Amino acid sequence: MLNLFNKVSQDCSKITTKQYSTSFSSAILLLHKDIRTPIFNIYGFVRFADEIVDTFHQYDKATLLNEFKEATYQAIERGISMNPILHSFQMTVNQYKIDHKLIDAFLHSMEMDLNKKNYDISGYEEYIYGSAEVVGLMCLNVFCEGNKEECDRLVPAARSLGSAFQKVNFLRDLKADYEGLDRVYFPGCDFSSFTLEDKKKIESDIQKDFDDAHKGIKQLPLKARFGVYVAYKYYLSLFKEIQKVQPQKIMHQRIRIPDYIKIFILAKAGIRSQFNIL
Repeated sequence: MLNLFNKVSQDCSKITTKQYSTSFSSAILLLHKDIRTPIFNIYGFVRFADEIVDTFHQYDKATLLNEFKEATYQAIERGISMNPILHSFQMTVNQYKIDHKLIDAFLHSMEMDLNKKNYDISGYEEYIYGSAEVVGLMCLNVFCEGNKEECDRLVPAARSLGSAFQKVNFLRDLKADYEGLDRVYFPGCDFSSFTLEDKKKIESDIQKDFDDAHKGIKQLPLKARFGVYVAYKYYLSLFKEIQKVQPQKIMHQRIRIPDYIKIFILAKAGIRSQFNIL
């Protein structure tokens, strides 16, 4: 019956991904079937940790996160957990030999969210590495399916893609982070007087991340390339919409990509993929 428990646990991670992010779940379904489940397992873990620090305000978040952290390492060491999200995650960690330092860095960034409200350059880079870049690196381990040489070669691009996604999220969620959670991730920015110059400086940094990431996407294994490319195009389109918006408008609304645009992106990406011109 262990196979049934494994399947139920992995289904929980898949459901979690679909409920929290339609864009990511759609992109994951475009990966080769062999690597979809472990990516769902990674996202389920990441989503639950993030939920602790961002949502459970009426509870002792520090205690919850510490318990989650301890249960994570225990699950990995034992090779089993009665928490289905952690059980599916440990399956992926152990199968693909994901470096525990990546997990350490991710959970450290979640801990930073409990206390830090403003970031200098060093803290900003540390947070982005742990909250986003290492997630890309975990996924890269799955994409490369044990090919360490290929994985090592693609590390810089994977980090850039995770960084781009996170920084776009920061811009998109400025209102919620600043007003709802009292967080300012971008160093040196005063969002009570957020200027066009401030916004353009941030956008220039994000564009560089996207450019660096694109070079690596074209070199990904075939099983992963199309799904990652579509996720990249989703976020790039969101970024372009954000670029059109005046600074103060960002502070009062959350920019979204309509479903019909997502369908267009998918169709166009499919055509480009057929002609190998990603």
